Amino acid sequence: MKILLKQVLVATTTSTYANKIVDIAVVNGIITMINATIPSSDDFQEIDCSNCYITNGWVDIFCQIGEPGLEAKETIESIANAAFEGGITTLFALPNTNPIIDNKSLVVFAQSHNKTLPVTILPYGSITKHTDGKQLAEMYDMHQAGAIAFSDGILPLQTAGVMLKALQYVKAFDGVLVQLPINKSIGAKGVMNEGVVSVQLGLPGIPSIAEELLLKRDIDLLNYTQSKLHITGVSTKESIELIKNAKLKGLQITCSCTPYHLLFCQDDLEQYDTNLKFNPPLRTKEDRQALIKAVEEGVIDCITSHHLPEIIDNKVCDFIEAAFGAIGVQTSFNTLLEAIPSLTADKISSLMVDNAASIFKLNLPTIEVGNACNVTIFSTTSSWQFTLKNNKSKAINSPFFNKTFKGKVVATLNNNQIFINTPN
Repeated sequence: MKILLKQVLVATTTSTYANKIVDIAVVNGIITMINATIPSSDDFQEIDCSNCYITNGWVDIFCQIGEPGLEAKETIESIANAAFEGGITTLFALPNTNPIIDNKSLVVFAQSHNKTLPVTILPYGSITKHTDGKQLAEMYDMHQAGAIAFSDGILPLQTAGVMLKALQYVKAFDGVLVQLPINKSIGAKGVMNEGVVSVQLGLPGIPSIAEELLLKRDIDLLNYTQSKLHITGVSTKESIELIKNAKLKGLQITCSCTPYHLLFCQDDLEQYDTNLKFNPPLRTKEDRQALIKAVEEGVIDCITSHHLPEIIDNKVCDFIEAAFGAIGVQTSFNTLLEAIPSLTADKISSLMVDNAASIFKLNLPTIEVGNACNVTIFSTTSSWQFTLKNNKSKAINSPFFNKTFKGKVVATLNNNQIFINTPN
């Protein structure tokens, strides 16, 4: 494969070509030349990247794959194809499969297709055996086998004593715990944010304190252990303040939010769209504005899709009975840009790849001659429409079908494979 990328602006700060418009030649997945201009050649497939940006390939740190055991929802191949078209070249797989990824053999299995996929899949090891929150899993063995970090995924750890032991345990190899901030004993039967809107809609609520209590506990445990913790799915103004203050105290805490929580709020549930049912739920307009401000100020480190595919029967039903979550790897960038149109290209790079690479010590190749070409090329002005036809996920639980987005992933290159979506 010979590719010539023409006149693209390098938006990642890790390259010596940062903020320069260049041509980039790629041969068999390796960057062979970078220059202000490179002559066209019949040997090369040429891609016009005028008015586009290039960064290191994007990273999504919280994705449900389904395989093994839940292939009806999503397979390794289908999520890889969807992610690649969404500009993502590295994704972290949740341990909530069947069986649970709680031992080294399943960590190895989750990575077994990486040589042939366009996307590199890095699995979480579960914190506890069977993700039941009772007994620590064999985290060191899983770390040695390639687990990127440790999380019980969509089943956040509830017991303080077990969380304390886990934070202490991962210090031995400088590991990171990833926690979804949900106290399951509060609002256990809730399906949306508790407040005036939930009363008006006649739906049981999940109060913001369910998130904030668990977050306060985990910050206290982090302060005691001086370990590393990443909080994902942050959804309230108070949670942002808690994390901001913990950072100011020097604690090794980072956080991420979903693009859905930046774009939507509880008011958008008036039509009972089950594809907007999340946990943590969509909160108030004030909470949404606090999240946007936190992104702009750098309090929120990463954007992650929380890609949670579901079979159709779990979504085409009453709102109360519907499963939580939506697919998102293919539209994560567009949702982010829709929510915050003023984001600069370098800020997008930080949110989509740079900060995640730093937090989780990813050894991603930079945009330099001689390195493997692992890049995302995007436009903030072009547009495209997301449809059932171009959806690459096996699942269809998305609120965005037939929506036209401003901003487009123009091309993704990784592992000597390429996706091209011509800019317009």
